[in-house]
Amino acid sequence: MQSEIIGTVMPMVEIELDQGELIYAQTGAMQWMTENIDMQTNMRGGVFGAIKRGVSGENLFLAHFSAEKSGARVAFGHSFPGKIIEIDVGKKTMICQKRAFLCATEGVDYDIEFQKKIGTGFFGGEGFIMQRLSGKGTAWVEMDGEYVVKELAPGEKLRMETGALGMYEAGMDLSINLVKGFKNMFLGGEGLFLTTIEGPGKVWIQTMPAQNMASEIASFIPSRNDRK
Repeated sequence: MQSEIIGTVMPMVEIELDQGELIYAQTGAMQWMTENIDMQTNMRGGVFGAIKRGVSGENLFLAHFSAEKSGARVAFGHSFPGKIIEIDVGKKTMICQKRAFLCATEGVDYDIEFQKKIGTGFFGGEGFIMQRLSGKGTAWVEMDGEYVVKELAPGEKLRMETGALGMYEAGMDLSINLVKGFKNMFLGGEGLFLTTIEGPGKVWIQTMPAQNMASEIASFIPSRNDRK
């Protein structure tokens, strides 16, 4: 199996499969495929797995693409301006924002991750539910805007605005903290809460969360009163 990430602002990943190899993806993510690809849509993980995906806001079904002969190709596109990242899940289980998963090889387990801390669930930007990628194989995930990777030492902490957290290695401690200082809270422009993540481990920080861009665009849309 070979892959190539193509494009900049709205990228796609093109994957070449050997005969019998399989890729599964979010429904609607496929951009194009060669005629020697067989596509099947089903509830990966059974009914319970489909229900969990539904709870997280994802589709109940996943699309599976298998190669009928070597050299078959299929491409999957980004759903939002940003980047596609290829990760080796076998090295480390990854926790992602709930819109991050794009596609993966057959050995990757795509599941949901519940945030155990109430404050993190309510104010953490992604809610109680995120995505967990484990098992063995390769996965491709989406980041909003650009991204930077920070590797934290044991006990080292990093604070960020609540929507900036794109992905982190499982085992890191995630919490939400109230911004200190009255003026910082109401005049600083960063909101009331910040996400804090503690090492050891790697964290992927995205520069333009989808909700931030939606808010920026909404400010330019005239209201009903403005149209009168």
